[in-house]
Amino acid sequence: RIWEMEDDAPVIYGLEFQARALTSQTGETDAIRFLVGTQSLKFDNQIHIIEFDDENNIINKNVLLHQSGEIWHIAACPADKSVLTTCYNKTSDSRVVSCASVWRMPCDWETGNNESPEDSVHNPQTLELLCHLENSSHSNIACVLWEPMGDGKRLISLADNHALLWDLQESSTQAIISSSVTLEGKGQLKFTSGKWSPHHNCSQFASANDTSIRGWDLRSMSQIYCIESAHGQLVRDLDFNPNRQYYLASCGDDCKVKFWDVRNVQEPVKTLEEHSHWVWSVRYNHSHDQLVLTASSDSRLILSNMVSISSEPFGHLVDEEELSEGEENHQEDKGKEPLKDSVVSTYEEHEDSVYAAEWSSADPWLFASLSYDGRLVINRVPRALKYHILL
Repeated sequence: RIWEMEDDAPVIYGLEFQARALTSQTGETDAIRFLVGTQSLKFDNQIHIIEFDDENNIINKNVLLHQSGEIWHIAACPADKSVLTTCYNKTSDSRVVSCASVWRMPCDWETGNNESPEDSVHNPQTLELLCHLENSSHSNIACVLWEPMGDGKRLISLADNHALLWDLQESSTQAIISSSVTLEGKGQLKFTSGKWSPHHNCSQFASANDTSIRGWDLRSMSQIYCIESAHGQLVRDLDFNPNRQYYLASCGDDCKVKFWDVRNVQEPVKTLEEHSHWVWSVRYNHSHDQLVLTASSDSRLILSNMVSISSEPFGHLVDEEELSEGEENHQEDKGKEPLKDSVVSTYEEHEDSVYAAEWSSADPWLFASLSYDGRLVINRVPRALKYHILL
């Protein structure tokens, strides 16, 4: 019997406002949930809690008010699913400053589903402010990074040319700067994005500024590597390979995605040139690091299978004892050559710049992407590839 693999159609959700901030709800590993922050200049901004109901292929949503301003970045606490941070713009003395705050969702946001979902849209509840990540000398916060494996007590904020390490205290209602590092050099240096490494006991993070990528040690707050001119234009985003501790992916305005081994930063290990405009987001799959998602203002999302630089370059290795005689020869052929790197799928459900893409924390085969016109699309890894990886 030949198995036909029907791939599921994408599921699309439209917000009424423009949006560029998306995160998976990292503290939630059962329900498939994403948080989206809106960017409206005229109306109160909102956080949409998007829950994907896998069995019925539908989206349930809750809306919370974020009255502080338009949201540029959102991050979910890995230890407590009701806590998140936002970076947002607010106007103060007729100039715009970028701030960051830690928030808690109202305690009944999950049970709120029992009312009609329309109620949450017409009478949305407001986020509870836990604390501001404020420091009078550094405004303009670009992003906030939670400690990946942590208890939700440590954060890094990248503001102008400073990286600040915060300790959250008293059930997150107070934030204290425990250490900081400053980018030194000529001109107006400022961080654009960063990523906290899940490796080395969470003692390192990487930052992007202009065309450079730098690695930092949080214990000494000193620079450990620098990739000058990592991209020909601005570096937009970074991500660490979850399984290979020295591997880092980057993307930027030169339309390229690059993969680095930070022990030797002279040359990238691999470069992808599949997008035709700025690449805003690069994300490794948390479980299968050969799967890499990239999102671009060419309105496309691309899923690549980067087998050669993954933690399983020869596919899933099978013990010889597990094989019966008939299978032995077949396995030998398969075991010698690494699979070729390839583009698995190009997704074209967006009509505007795709600013963010995130893998689900609950289902490793599912991901969401967000374009500026407020369209959120949920897609899955094609089944044939999924079974190829698993079997």
